[in-house]
Amino acid sequence: MKKGPLLVVVVMTLLAFSFRPYHHGWANYDQNKTLDYVGTVEAFTFENPHATARVKDKKKTWLVILAPTSRMESRGVPSDKIVKGSKLRVVGYPHKKIRDEMRAERIYVDNVKYELR
Repeated sequence: MKKGPLLVVVVMTLLAFSFRPYHHGWANYDQNKTLDYVGTVEAFTFENPHATARVKDKKKTWLVILAPTSRMESRGVPSDKIVKGSKLRVVGYPHKKIRDEMRAERIYVDNVKYELR
């Protein structure tokens, strides 16, 4: 057997076992503590792996992790209506370790509910 193909197989195998993709994981959010508030959008990002929004609720600004953009679109979330200064109702769960981060289960835009999960 030639060393070239064997080397490729060995390298690919090592990469497959050593590669750990970055993802925060939903287990990091406390599903026993539901947050439900209306806040003001300070920033909105519609890009993968998840859309995000910075939403100010009273004195606290949350980094709200939304759904992937494909799910946002398939659920009919009007991304063009989530703009800086708009009101957004967010229902979701706080991160267990990151104090100002939460994962949204659903959002309300102009009083219309959008399920994100």
